Amino acid sequence: RGIAPNIATEVFNLMEYFSGYGFNKSHSAAYALIVYQTAYFKTNYPQEYMAALLTSVMGNSDKVGLYIEECRRMGLRILHPDVNHSQIAFTPEDDQIRFGLMGVKNVGIGAIERIIEERQKDGQYTSVLDFCRRVSHQLVNKRVVESLIRAGAFDFTGTNRRQMLSVIENFFEKSSRNNLHRNQLNLLETSNELLPKWQ
Repeated sequence: RGIAPNIATEVFNLMEYFSGYGFNKSHSAAYALIVYQTAYFKTNYPQEYMAALLTSVMGNSDKVGLYIEECRRMGLRILHPDVNHSQIAFTPEDDQIRFGLMGVKNVGIGAIERIIEERQKDGQYTSVLDFCRRVSHQLVNKRVVESLIRAGAFDFTGTNRRQMLSVIENFFEKSSRNNLHRNQLNLLETSNELLPKWQ
């Protein structure tokens, strides 16, 4: 087409390079808007923004670690998980961020919902044994409790984590016996209600 080979080659090489990672103007504008919004939130609402960001990557421990380091750089303290205070997600708490229970390894959503539901219904847990007595062992099994202990979710008790892990088997046996006894009493009460009332 009458274009010098060296110019045609240079133009083609530029086009080829651009095709590797190029955006049209509308795409670039959309990204620029998101960058502006996130920069605004990070600057003006750092606690809420970082809590939301941490929640968005809860399944990726590498990214969680990276963003926790960013929180420290920003002067935001990350509070360890706590069965009496943590929610499912990372949440702002005072001037800090509370670690979400969903970020604890081996703890599923069903177990977390049960823990929070029981806490809202009958108040805060006073000990690991109290916790084991009150939650369903089908949802919150021994592995879940061990993971919570290791993550610091029972540090409020003031007991050493290793000590708690060493007696967890006994706690589960005691709480299972109590639950069985309670269920037997409930069954007897129900049976008595079904029996005919003699005059």
